[in-house]
Amino acid sequence: MQTHNKRIQRCSWVQLDDPLMVAYHDTEWCKPHHDAHYEFEMLILEMFQAGLSWQTILRKREAFQDAFADFDVNEVVQFTDAEIDRLMQNTAIIRNRRKITAGIINAHVVQQIESEPGGFDHYLWSFTNDKVVHQPWQLAQSALSERVSKDMRKRGMKFVGPVIVQSFLQAVGIINAHEKGCIFSFDMP
Repeated sequence: MQTHNKRIQRCSWVQLDDPLMVAYHDTEWCKPHHDAHYEFEMLILEMFQAGLSWQTILRKREAFQDAFADFDVNEVVQFTDAEIDRLMQNTAIIRNRRKITAGIINAHVVQQIESEPGGFDHYLWSFTNDKVVHQPWQLAQSALSERVSKDMRKRGMKFVGPVIVQSFLQAVGIINAHEKGCIFSFDMP
């Protein structure tokens, strides 16, 4: 458990000397979100994080926002091979053709889900009946992330294995993984 100013306790993974990490932990991570735009952003960022540190992704977040049309699903689905080539030249983001292509494919799937009753937000939260699930942050994957991953892959999504989905579900607050004693471990058993 990390303490800052001897008053605030945070999860042990938070690097207190990194304002981006502290802000992400304090204002976004494991907080329930119901905004499909934000959920799509987190899906793309978590996908790109595979094999890298979250700190790396946070430092490149603004560049990803610029590169991926501020994560507007309706714009990302229109990306062509020329856009992929442009993104492959963008040194400010992670230049991985498979991940870039997967982001576009996933945008198509999210757009399809958005056309269903309740949209992408309802789809995500339906796996837990709109309830936050409490799990230790150290879990790389869970039965929940395996179930969501399987369904996402069945719908055609790429780069959404159970480990990526576990992190994604934490990012959008479906899973609360704050450590016991952390100031943000609300409702933690």
